[in-house]
Amino acid sequence: MISLLSVALEYTDRFKGIRISTRPDCIDEEVLGIIADYRVTAIELGAQSMNDEVLRLNHRGHDSDVVRRASQLIKAHGFSLGLQMMTGLYGSTDSIDIATAEEFIDINPDTVRIYPTVVLEGTELARLWSEGTYIPPDADSAADLCASLIPMFEDAGINIIRVGLHSSETMEQKIVAGAYHPAFRELCENRIFLNKTIDTLKQNYIREGEINVFVSPSQVSKLIGQKKSNLTVLHNMGYRVRVIPDTTLVHRQIRIEEG
Repeated sequence: MISLLSVALEYTDRFKGIRISTRPDCIDEEVLGIIADYRVTAIELGAQSMNDEVLRLNHRGHDSDVVRRASQLIKAHGFSLGLQMMTGLYGSTDSIDIATAEEFIDINPDTVRIYPTVVLEGTELARLWSEGTYIPPDADSAADLCASLIPMFEDAGINIIRVGLHSSETMEQKIVAGAYHPAFRELCENRIFLNKTIDTLKQNYIREGEINVFVSPSQVSKLIGQKKSNLTVLHNMGYRVRVIPDTTLVHRQIRIEEG
């Protein structure tokens, strides 16, 4: 650890500091005291789940209390805290993953990353998948869940710095199952807009037919969806949608008028 940090320290005159990622059970007073001397400013914990049974089934080697204690120590020592969660792990469910997000929010980290489970060849999860014991959610199912998780963290003021695995040709060759998509966050943003549009239609009792949906110019593609997927869903519901850019709207705000 010290040899790696010593190399990184040589370059910190160009950056604000060093961000590291580790297991929750690798954090204690001694470790935090050491890394403070190497301009480490942010520590992310691979918590994955706050459900003890899910952690046990996936051989994580720690329980949720370890995550809480490590998080408290990191914050007490003045480091920026990041928490990483994995959705769709062996033994988990959407409700369990939502409960993990709620516990993360209670811990109040500065940042979170959301990684839907991707099954790689040669792993224990791949063996369980090949036996039919474990069926991981696909990208569409995972996006539906993450479309609920993302607003939860945003509403709590927690910065989401990653959703989905980084695209890598080497990794993609090893994927056998799970929720991988090269533009996964965009997929989630599409679902958020679709859900918001459908909810607005229901709340305003807007009947089938032509509708104008107004949205910020920067959000038009997210409302339309990849390959016009959102427009297709709405068309199948009986709505003929015209998307109109509106500079008075920001972020995910939309306004709907009957055509």
